[in-house]
Amino acid sequence: MTRGETKRALVTGAGRGIGRAIALDLAKSGFDVVINDMVGSADLEETGRLVRKTGRSAHLVTADISDLDDHERVVSEAWDAFGGIECLVNNAGVSVAQRGDMLKTTPESFDRLMNINLRGPFFLTQAVATRMCEVPGEAFRCIITISSSNAEFASTDRAEYCISKTGLAMMSSLYALRLAGDGINSYEVRPGVIRTSMTAVAREKYDRSFAEGFAPISRWGEPEDVGRVVASLASGAFGYSTGEVYRVDGGLAVRKL
Repeated sequence: MTRGETKRALVTGAGRGIGRAIALDLAKSGFDVVINDMVGSADLEETGRLVRKTGRSAHLVTADISDLDDHERVVSEAWDAFGGIECLVNNAGVSVAQRGDMLKTTPESFDRLMNINLRGPFFLTQAVATRMCEVPGEAFRCIITISSSNAEFASTDRAEYCISKTGLAMMSSLYALRLAGDGINSYEVRPGVIRTSMTAVAREKYDRSFAEGFAPISRWGEPEDVGRVVASLASGAFGYSTGEVYRVDGGLAVRKL
């Protein structure tokens, strides 16, 4: 991105946590940002205020990403807000409602995780990518999907969450192959243990784990750690790279002997 050039991004699940940090880092990198969260989100307005405080523009779109019938409206509104989109960040997602024995996982819980974490992002990406392909341009364009260390590390107390994130990893690779010829890169960002409301339920467990050194960089990750990586990818700094996984996990995935 050249000096003074403005680009446009759509970030799902941007009300708080990782999504808010991503929106802010994109704004600081020169993006006008369309930010999405659920209808009734009390946090989305604050994210918008913080984005505008950086000097960039924010447009708010409330929607449930798992509602496929609403995707056309979401994409059209996001596209029209600033006249296009160069970057889609698939961040919206949920954890299990209650951790427990995977032998007791219910179909309702499984379907909820798949619909929100995988099915919704797959078809939203399809819709955004189709629009991008219809309007080719010279600007750097990309799809960035936020998955989780649980795409490779199994947690039997939230099996359906792990499966949904593993699906996102493959989704990112598939879109990399499909879209490279159209000049659209696809990246997966794989956070480790990040300090958010989602991980707060296991705070004491992870505090102990970090104290025992279970990751080489033995501290909680912060949403801003993820935001900075996403902003770098979106800027085109790694333009000759697609289908790659970028871990933001303090070295958790490093194999040790």
